[in-house]
Amino acid sequence: QVQLVESGGGLVQPGESLRLSCAASGSINGIRPMAWHRQAPGKNREYVASITSGGSPNYADSVKGRFTISRDNAKNTVYLRINSLKPEDTAVYYCGLQIQTFYWGQGIQVTVSS
Repeated sequence: QVQLVESGGGLVQPGESLRLSCAASGSINGIRPMAWHRQAPGKNREYVASITSGGSPNYADSVKGRFTISRDNAKNTVYLRINSLKPEDTAVYYCGLQIQTFYWGQGIQVTVSS
């Protein structure tokens, strides 16, 4: 079993920044690729960013330049730093970890509003 717990979301104003965290635990057995997806109200879930076991990041074109994914292998934790938040970033953000298939957390709400 793999457990993923996201934290760091909430209500923020446009232009602000925040950092999401995702702590993984359970039968991970090594350093695994991890990812962030999000689902905005009324929209399909979409890929946001991912990071390989070696630490190489990848981003959706729509978030390049504002989002930064990173990881702390000692803590089995992945982070997503979001700068210059926009109302369209409002979504539930999900953290995933890949062991053959992807395991996902419960998600955390990020609301960008003035």
